[in-house]
Amino acid sequence: MIDPTAPRSSWDDELLGDASSIPVTPPLHGGGKPGVHVRSGYKFRLSAPGRKMSTMCGRYVVTKTVGDLLPDLMGDFVDDLPDDFNVAPTDLVPVVRTHSGRRELPRVSWGFRASWMTDKQKRPINARLETVATSGMWRRSFAQTRCIVPALGYYEWTLTENGKQPHFISDPDAALAMAGVLGIWRDPAKADDDPERWRLSMAVITRDAHVAPGEVHDRMPACLTPDAYDDWLGDHLSPDQLGTLLDQSSREVASSLSHYEVSRDVNSVRNDGPQLIQPLRPTA
Repeated sequence: MIDPTAPRSSWDDELLGDASSIPVTPPLHGGGKPGVHVRSGYKFRLSAPGRKMSTMCGRYVVTKTVGDLLPDLMGDFVDDLPDDFNVAPTDLVPVVRTHSGRRELPRVSWGFRASWMTDKQKRPINARLETVATSGMWRRSFAQTRCIVPALGYYEWTLTENGKQPHFISDPDAALAMAGVLGIWRDPAKADDDPERWRLSMAVITRDAHVAPGEVHDRMPACLTPDAYDDWLGDHLSPDQLGTLLDQSSREVASSLSHYEVSRDVNSVRNDGPQLIQPLRPTA
C-alpha cells in the first residue's frame, strides 16, 4: 500500500452562494491555509443523523505524490503539483488539458463559469454524467473542452448526532484522474492584447456512487483509467462515445475505492496538512 503522506523520491454538488462576493481572510497561524477563501456561500442540505449527507460539499486532496502515481497522465508535469490536503471550491487547481495538440497543466478556478455567465451567477462545481452531454450548461464544454483533475482522493461526509463526520475516499494503491469540463470566459477588465484575458474554470463530473463498494455518498467523481486518458482529452470521439467511455472507465475505478473516517479538522477549509487524511482508527 502506498503511503500518501511520504515525501517524494510521494457529486452531485450545488453551489448556492455568490463566489464573486466571498472575502479573503488574513494569513493564518498554526498550520492553516494562508489567504484561504471563506466559503460562506456554500450551504448543505442535511439528512437525518446516521444518514449520508444529501449534497456533497466538494473537497479533495492533491499532492506531489500524485505525479508519480499517474505517470501516463502527468508526463513532463510530474513535479508540478502542489501539496494541498483540503482543496475547496473557488481554489485555483491544476488540471490536465489538451491545447493546440499538446498537454498542458493550467491552474483553473474550481467553479464552472461559461462564457455567457455573469459575475453574479452561481458557479456549479459538479456536472452530472447522466446529463453533461445534453444539458445547455455543459453541452458545449463536454464536446470541446474536457480536462482531467489529478487527485490523491476526496472527502465525503455522513451526518451523525454529533455533527458532520468526514471520510477520506481513495484507491489505496493509486491516485485518481477525475473527469472534468472547462469553462472559458473573457475577463472584461483585461485588454484585448493581454495574454491573460481568457480565464479558465472547471467542474468535476460526478456519477451514481452505488457502483462503488461501501459508498459514503449518493454521488462520486467519475474517474478515468489510464487507457482512457488520450480518448478523453482528444477530439475524435462523439459525445455519445465520450459518455460511454466515462461510464465504463469510472465503473472500473469505483470498484477499487475504499474509505475511512478522518479528523473533523477537514470540516474547516482553513485547515491543511497530511494529518487531515490520517485514519481516526486503525485500518485493516
